[in-house]
This record gives sequence, C-alpha cells and structure tokens, in this order.
Amino acid sequence: MSIKITPDHLSRAAVVYVRQSTMSQVMGNLESQRRQYDLAQAAETAGFRSVTVIDDDLGRSGSGSTQRPGFERLVAMVCSGDVGAVYCIEASRLARNGRDWHHLIDLCALAGALVIDPDGAYDHTA
Repeated sequence: MSIKITPDHLSRAAVVYVRQSTMSQVMGNLESQRRQYDLAQAAETAGFRSVTVIDDDLGRSGSGSTQRPGFERLVAMVCSGDVGAVYCIEASRLARNGRDWHHLIDLCALAGALVIDPDGAYDHTA
C-alpha cells in the first residue's frame, strides 16, 4: 500500500475509470480491459471498502466532440467529496485532452482525492 493512502482516503470510495477510445480497441485489446478492471481488486487490496467501476466510456473517443457520460459521472463523484482515490491504468490518460485532464486533476486536489495508477499514487495537493 502506498504511504500516500491515508485512513481519510480509505474512509471514502475508490473509483476505477475504464476507457478505450474506439470500438476496435474494445473488441481487440482485451488485455487492456482486463488490466483496467483488475484495478478494482487493487483498490480493495489497498483497503478501500467501496469501489465503483465506471466503464460507460468504452469505445468513446476522448476528443472534445464526443459525449462521455462516464467521465462526467467521475467528475461529479469527485466533486461530491465522497471519493478518496481515482484508479486508472495511466494517470495521463484519464482524459484524452489536456483541458479535461487538468480540470479533473484540479478537482481531485480540491477534494483531497488521490490519482492512482500502477506506477504510483499521486497527491496533487502537495
């Protein structure tokens, strides 16, 4: 467990955001999907009792023109203050465009939520 994950984080929910940009990736890159879904187990292993998987955006591009209800749900959950950590396969790919990514990272910092990927836990409030 990362030393950045505190009892405060664990008292809130973890959210796993699963996304692939195209239906071709959804159908052909099952290893990426498996790795993303496995993050729910990683969150439970870290001590999160409540883990929500958001996979509404499978097959949806992150380019600004496509609606992404899963990303919108993720943002709303972070803003509620009920999220202690957002798990993703690669933190820099949480959002496809920089504006959305920076907005989510800023919201995580304001809400005191970590962003966690297989390389580490990121506390953007520090």
